[in-house]
Amino acid sequence: MDYLLCIADNLIFDKLWAKLVPPTAFVQNFNATQYPNVASSTWLSLVSHFPHPSLNEFALPISEQPLYKTPSFLASFESTPSIPSAWPRTYIPRQLISISILTLIGIHVLYFLFAWLSYQFVFDKRMMKHPRFLKNQVRQEILCSLKAFPGMTILTLPFFQAEVMGYSRLYDDPEKYGYTYMVLSVPLFLLFTDYCIYWIHRGLHHPSVYKYIHKPHHKWIIPTPFASHAFHFVDGFSQSFPYHLFILIFPIQRAMFLVLFVLVNIWSIFIHDSDMVTGGALEEYINGPAHHTLHHLYFTCNYGQYFTWADKTGGSYRKPETENDPLLEILALEKEKEQKSQ
Repeated sequence: MDYLLCIADNLIFDKLWAKLVPPTAFVQNFNATQYPNVASSTWLSLVSHFPHPSLNEFALPISEQPLYKTPSFLASFESTPSIPSAWPRTYIPRQLISISILTLIGIHVLYFLFAWLSYQFVFDKRMMKHPRFLKNQVRQEILCSLKAFPGMTILTLPFFQAEVMGYSRLYDDPEKYGYTYMVLSVPLFLLFTDYCIYWIHRGLHHPSVYKYIHKPHHKWIIPTPFASHAFHFVDGFSQSFPYHLFILIFPIQRAMFLVLFVLVNIWSIFIHDSDMVTGGALEEYINGPAHHTLHHLYFTCNYGQYFTWADKTGGSYRKPETENDPLLEILALEKEKEQKSQ
């Protein structure tokens, strides 16, 4: 998030915040002659009541104003804003709002893009004829996801903020821990988060919390890719928590973590396509769409996110079998209907 925030500041937010919260709203003798029409007088009057950091620097001529500094690991992205804002990049309220905007935009783009691709090119539309496929289910899945995103963003915000403020163990230079560790940090990330998610997911099925938090996600017995994020916002945050916990405990290269974070969200979409292709070479090891389809059908198996080892260790593994394919029930009903029509 720190990379994304700094890039967004350079491209968009520096100018946006300069217009929304200009120094002229707080310092009357601020030299704004170089920046006409920064904001309307009505807006300036409203903004003048906003909290703000020290404004002594903005009383100086623009050429003498000290520039706030971005963290050292973002130095390559640093640039001098052409228009100053009374809320500099280092001001926490500005960071919180900017991070929230980036998070909401990112999750919406990722969800609609990859869920749509999976729905169009992977999801078998015949599944929509299943007796347990709900009326207007795709629409319901999308609406449920849209309702969850704001709550998930609020719960995730402290972790992204801590990351931006440098409290994580993210690092830039691959040589800091060596290339061997950088490569091994990928399976470490996957194994750690998979095992944590297994127990969190299994815990969400406990009767004391299932009804209130996880049951909305199991409304989709025959899920489509749009069901991937269709859950209670606490449910979604709970199963994403290990990703944020990992970078507080283990070092991982910053760009690599960003890529992994995006890929695990895509994986979550991918395993919700109701696919029951069996017999693959990695079926015994990878918790794929067939395994997760069984989870939605039977509820008490295959809690893992990527691998099957936690389910096997915890006694909750169920091997995908051809006879479990929900498509068979659809084909049987169609055959019965065809026979009756003859």
